[in-house]
Amino acid sequence: MEKEITNQLKDKYSKIGQNLDTHLEGLLYSKPMNYWDYIQTDALLNLQIQRTELPDEMVFIMYHQINELLFKMILWEIGQVAKKENLTVDFFSEKLMRVSRYFDMLSSSFTIMQDGMEIEQYNKFRNTLAPASGFQSAQYRKIEFASTELINLIDNRFRETIDRNTPYEHAFDHLYWQAAGKDYKTGKKSYLLTVFEERYKDEFLRFAAFYNTHNLWTKFKELPQEAREDKKLIDAMRHYDYTVNIKWVMAHYNAANHYLNIGGETAEATGGSDWTKYMHPKYQRRIFFPELWSEKELREWGTNV
Repeated sequence: MEKEITNQLKDKYSKIGQNLDTHLEGLLYSKPMNYWDYIQTDALLNLQIQRTELPDEMVFIMYHQINELLFKMILWEIGQVAKKENLTVDFFSEKLMRVSRYFDMLSSSFTIMQDGMEIEQYNKFRNTLAPASGFQSAQYRKIEFASTELINLIDNRFRETIDRNTPYEHAFDHLYWQAAGKDYKTGKKSYLLTVFEERYKDEFLRFAAFYNTHNLWTKFKELPQEAREDKKLIDAMRHYDYTVNIKWVMAHYNAANHYLNIGGETAEATGGSDWTKYMHPKYQRRIFFPELWSEKELREWGTNV
């Protein structure tokens, strides 16, 4: 067994032009691995920087950082489907259900914010965050690009004027979330949207160019007909679509409403958007896999929540 492992190691390192003895000698001087070194615990626990002295701001920061870590896990799983050759139903379904479980966790976790912060504290420290907004989560935008064809992310008012031949730049300017930061009558963009685009627009366009032909919806439609009729896979696709675009969105919406709807009056979001219409699924009708839903389900999307 020992000789077999040694031979495998020699083969491994010879393939990259390396000498096995050099690496074995290096093991003599390397330190044993610890949990805190592997997870980078100290670095992770020093990433929470408050802007105020209000205790519940720490809950807010850590909660959003956890969200971003889960978004990274989701993109990791979707990326495996996007780059998989000879994609099978089982592989596709398994990755989709992993992603759905991450979003199930995100949906249920909103009670951490909704019940875990004092309203009075939140409405004090939130003013120090302006004009920053959760709208500016680049990873969440990438999840959308990686999930469906660009046309399904276009503002509902402009979908009939845009198709697959539309330049990315033009399509990008009509994505549904642009509505949160643009006055379409004047064309003027808010500071929130302007700085977001300055930071991420080029990266988004490169990302969208790849996922234009590798997104989950396109990968599904490229499968053989028998696979596209597989109930397990269809159920997984529908579960993911509903979880992301209704369940998670409404959990977010309800948490925001808990803090921003005071005395019957709705406060403006820190980024200045009309968050009630931007977030609610019945307005923008975000649907990743529209052909997997009945006409009735599409018509009633987001209205019964």
